Amino acid sequence: EERAASVVAALHVIGQLKSEPRTGWLMAGVDGGTVESVADHMYRMGIMCSLLAGEPGLDAQKCMRMALVHDMAEAVVGDVTPFCGMTREEKLRLERNAIEHIAAHVPFSPASGEWQSLFEEYSAGESAEARVVKDIDKLEMLLQAHEYEKAIGISLRGFFDSTRGKIRHPTVQGWKR
Repeated sequence: EERAASVVAALHVIGQLKSEPRTGWLMAGVDGGTVESVADHMYRMGIMCSLLAGEPGLDAQKCMRMALVHDMAEAVVGDVTPFCGMTREEKLRLERNAIEHIAAHVPFSPASGEWQSLFEEYSAGESAEARVVKDIDKLEMLLQAHEYEKAIGISLRGFFDSTRGKIRHPTVQGWKR
């Protein structure tokens, strides 16, 4: 029963992602009532990663898990963008502490250590999986920007400009069209 309570506690923390708005969209003028949540973003990223199944040199299942973990810390620290005035080092420190806090709820589960290791791997950006998930992170943002431009008639050119030339995986590049 204690384990079950710990799992539920972790799930409640993670559940905050469903109501955590993506800060960049709010800063760009997208109405708060229609802005996507961090969970929305991570969900579509996970689906995008599933489309990498069979891609040479990639573990698509690992990519999916990484996509689901990469912003998990935002359930505790919020969605901090480069325009929020926080250094990368401070953001990483806060997010690392948040992942450790969430994982501490379920130390008996292998997921606890995996969440932390996937977060570290993503943050380092050195493995093939981390690099492609970072590309997918950017592409998912571009898809959302395009959808907002069509739906509400707002220009989000800055989001497109900020990723120009930064999506490197050929399959993910192909999805930009």
